[in-house]
Amino acid sequence: MNTAKPSARERLLDATELFYREGVQSVGIDRIIDQAGVAKASLYNTFGNKEGLVRAYLEARHVIVRERITRTLTRFRTPRERLLGVFDAAGETVTAPGFNGCAFVAATAEAPRGSAIELAADEHRRWMRGLLVELAAEAGVADPETLARQLHLLYDGAVLCGRMDRDPSAATTARAAAAVLLDAAEQAATARETEKSV
Repeated sequence: MNTAKPSARERLLDATELFYREGVQSVGIDRIIDQAGVAKASLYNTFGNKEGLVRAYLEARHVIVRERITRTLTRFRTPRERLLGVFDAAGETVTAPGFNGCAFVAATAEAPRGSAIELAADEHRRWMRGLLVELAAEAGVADPETLARQLHLLYDGAVLCGRMDRDPSAATTARAAAAVLLDAAEQAATARETEKSV
């Protein structure tokens, strides 16, 4: 049995749940420190400043999203099912207790251009777009990049509607639209192959 007390870093990151519930700009450093039960010096020694803490918070959120999607995709066998399965993961996100929208959108809304906060959000979005490109390529579509961009827009819309409209079915609706786009992309790939063989 491990009875080791969580480190100051772990406690500070746990306290960043306040950022998700109430907003990065609304929650001051003093509240985070109080919630974590650490000295102010611990925060500055570990993360440098609030921006560094927010970046670490977003990196931790990225891990949660990545693991949720990865876990969800293991349920599917075909490339098509896996690509559409991303929207099942979005559905799990939108219907999870305490869902409060996209942490990356909320955190970057007031962040300055080029900040560590924006860079963390950019890294997350690059990963997401890369995953969609990879899954689209596995599905055999002719233009995986274009389909990935379209699906990324749908994914973002599902998460936004899940929060703004409080619509737990947003991801299901986005999945249905994604299936139509995927059908069209697959048909285009088939037509291209037919033209080559003529």
